Amino acid sequence: MGTDGPGVILAGLDGSDSSWRATAYAAGLARRQGAVLAVAYIQPILGAATALAGAAVEETTQEIAEELLAALREAERRVREVWKVEWRFLTMRGDPYTGLAKLADELRADAVVVGVSEQAGHKVIGSVAVRLVKAGRWPVTVVP
Repeated sequence: MGTDGPGVILAGLDGSDSSWRATAYAAGLARRQGAVLAVAYIQPILGAATALAGAAVEETTQEIAEELLAALREAERRVREVWKVEWRFLTMRGDPYTGLAKLADELRADAVVVGVSEQAGHKVIGSVAVRLVKAGRWPVTVVP
């Protein structure tokens, strides 16, 4: 508030190709606007059938978060000499829409960038991107 341009751009990253493209797009926006890039991985809470696996599932989603963070650090290292973006990696467990919405509100994000859903069922029940747009609380960019 009270600034010219965005202060925080939130990108949702889940490891899919479209989420990596969205993160790259958000990084470019953050660089050009001098904004902080917040990259978020929401560790999914899986259904009852997988709840029996309990700790194994939680450990797996934490490993994914660590792999995503390592890939982000490597990408930053490769472009560090060309341009610099202040960024942070955030992760939490929960529903992807609810987690991204909560983080966007907490960070007072000026924009949210997500990749288009690659799951067929989302055409029926709605993707995270569609739900974020419908919430109408932040500008949302959906990257193919």
